[in-house]
Amino acid sequence: MTQDPKKSEVERDIDENLRKVYREMVDQEVPDRFRDLLDQLRQSEEKDEPENKQ
Repeated sequence: MTQDPKKSEVERDIDENLRKVYREMVDQEVPDRFRDLLDQLRQSEEKDEPENKQ
């Protein structure tokens, strides 16, 4: 990756740290509680589907 010569060292450090934090967030697993809530939502939608098709 080519660095912009116009950017100050501080700006480059900020960019690097933001990318690092973003990568760490993206790599985290979805919490179990959130996954459970998604499963409940899917089940609820599946129950409602036959009623909506009539």
